[in-house]
Amino acid sequence: MSTADEETPLLRPEQTKKQPTPLPWGQFSIILFLQLAEPLTSQVIYPFAPALIRDLGVTNGDEAKVGYYVGMMQSLFFATQAMTVLHWSRLSDIVGRKPVLLIGLFGLSLSMYCFGLSKTFWGLVISRCLNGALNGNIGILKSLVSEITDSTNLPRAYGYMPIAWSTGGILGPLIGGSLSKPAERFPGLFGDSDFLKTYPYFLPCAVPATFTLVAWLVTFFFLKETVPSAYSLSRFIKFRKNEDDLSYKSPYTSVSTADSHLKDSEQPYSITALLIPRVLTAAVNYASLSLVDISFRAVQPLFFSTPIELGGLGLPPPTIGTILSCYGILNGTLSIFFFAKIHDRWGTKKVFMAGVASAIPVFATFPVLNNMARAQGLSTMVWIGVAVQVVLSVFLSLSYGCVFIYIAAASPNRASLGGTNGICQCLVSITRAFGPAVANSLFSLSMEKGYLGGSLVYVILTGVVFLALALGSRLPRRLWNA
Repeated sequence: MSTADEETPLLRPEQTKKQPTPLPWGQFSIILFLQLAEPLTSQVIYPFAPALIRDLGVTNGDEAKVGYYVGMMQSLFFATQAMTVLHWSRLSDIVGRKPVLLIGLFGLSLSMYCFGLSKTFWGLVISRCLNGALNGNIGILKSLVSEITDSTNLPRAYGYMPIAWSTGGILGPLIGGSLSKPAERFPGLFGDSDFLKTYPYFLPCAVPATFTLVAWLVTFFFLKETVPSAYSLSRFIKFRKNEDDLSYKSPYTSVSTADSHLKDSEQPYSITALLIPRVLTAAVNYASLSLVDISFRAVQPLFFSTPIELGGLGLPPPTIGTILSCYGILNGTLSIFFFAKIHDRWGTKKVFMAGVASAIPVFATFPVLNNMARAQGLSTMVWIGVAVQVVLSVFLSLSYGCVFIYIAAASPNRASLGGTNGICQCLVSITRAFGPAVANSLFSLSMEKGYLGGSLVYVILTGVVFLALALGSRLPRRLWNA
């Protein structure tokens, strides 16, 4: 007894370890399906966005300015999302997840149809702003996952969640790259369509927009509410006779502890009450990770499409779409089959830090690839370098699963998950609002002025990675609720 102190565990680790709870696959599979709408609609525009800006003529033929407009178009979505996502998440704590998801899916579909029909730059801007303002689904879907899982199966759930993002990352670029300008690419099939000649980018936008409408129907008919005090949709739409059918019943509620019953019965915290150190720590790290990731995702397709003599590789949209799709395949494979094992072996913090650190060699490959292309053209060594960059960038996605676990643990109770995710998503949307614009502007500035041989943008972004690592060092080794 003399060797024991207040830090000595009361039970041995093998006694305290819980058996994993089986995932509720019925509702979890619906969440994965709904989550697919997000990456599908966002990734589909990446392969053709630079070409679309050139076709609109807003740069007056100045290739160096393409990055400015592409970055602005991407950033405005996140700027409007930052203004509204916290309100959507907070509203979902009160009225339920399902009604807010339905509004978000409708807005997502409408905005994508409008994007494909836009013939001016400001039309594109309004469409993207509409998308961001009406869509708060990202944070709400994370809340849903936390509410249908517990601490024993949450890492496994986040290991499966990249299925949706990876599938969207595969299909989105393929759709965007293959179906843009269909009248030119497939004259035998679409050559007689005056509509597709007038709106050459409508078809790739219409595919994810229509999928989102299907997701809306799946949500309405099959998704069950997880907020116990939510107002049932049947109060407003007399469609179902049994109101209980709209409520989610956790498979492990009957064996949960008295403490979890207490937490579930608590009311949602106000936004100001949620601004506690652990929530802010999780939010800041989520934002720094997203800033690193979104900067890379914004610069990569622009780098691929920029001519070699100006600092890129000069690849066409179909090739860019294929490269981005390969990333999606690798990302899904790593996350689905290895994330849970890696997380259990190394722990949440170590995996998070390693994932962020992988961005350092990723940014370093950009100037190397361009120098190789200048000397050799698009040689085999250049394509090997592209493959190396894609493989390295996959490890960055592992950090997302870890930070989502931190966010779920940071919430003071289950009733405040929506608000907690809303705060985190709001901060992330702010960083993503200026991330693409700043990164692409730095790219254009570096190419136009030749600062550091065109590598200034990569030096600055590497500095952002080190800042993210410094912030990540503040995360605890043990989860707050562990």
